[in-house]
Amino acid sequence: MASVADTLRWDADLALILEAAQAAGDVALSHFGQSPEVWWKNEGRSPVSAADYAANAVLEERLRTARPNYGWLSEETEDDRARLACETVFVVDPIDGTRAFIGGRRTWCVSVAVVHAGQPVAGVLVAPALDEIFTATVDGPARRNGTVISVSSADATGKLKLASAQDMIAGFSPQLRPQIERVEHIPSLAYRLALVADGRIDGTLVKRDSHDWDLAAADLILTRAGGKLTDLTGERPLYNRELVSHPELCAASEHLLPIILGNIT
Repeated sequence: MASVADTLRWDADLALILEAAQAAGDVALSHFGQSPEVWWKNEGRSPVSAADYAANAVLEERLRTARPNYGWLSEETEDDRARLACETVFVVDPIDGTRAFIGGRRTWCVSVAVVHAGQPVAGVLVAPALDEIFTATVDGPARRNGTVISVSSADATGKLKLASAQDMIAGFSPQLRPQIERVEHIPSLAYRLALVADGRIDGTLVKRDSHDWDLAAADLILTRAGGKLTDLTGERPLYNRELVSHPELCAASEHLLPIILGNIT
């Protein structure tokens, strides 16, 4: 149970990151559909656009100015290893779903989390092209546009709407596989996790090499909506470690997750 002081602190941080994420979302939206300049990183595997950098600049200026004692981890900022000595860190993806953004698809979002002692304590996803905002703190409900949300009540007796690559679906047991209705690819991982939190899909499998900035805010929103994100052994992710990438993951409601994990061969 969080102390009153901690609750007030995380509430204040939520207000701060929400305002910053909305401002960054407005900047990104001004580039959306305008053919922003694009570069390629990670040996040509990952695109980054002028909109990513512009949104990142807004977030960094607002958040680091407001909380100079917090560490900083962003997909679009060179990693400052000083974050490892910080108990509390901002974890940021200025545009999660850059490929969708560049391609004119609306399924992208600004993802901002406050991580304390390795776990997210405040999180925001702002999807301006969809007019959706997801928020949560570690001791409050998950909300979409101010309304409390929760995961689906689906169980293993009926169809399960899972977002996953086809090859991962093939790894399920023959008993569960016929019940799975594969959801069309959702290019933003953070938004995909938010859809699980909102009960619009029942779960998702995540390929290895997702990163802290893809996950932290959405992980908290999912958890506060009654869901859970774990690796395939059932372990929860830790954030702000030296290595910020993650193994294969699974997200679903608390009651459905063990069934999914138990049927992966």
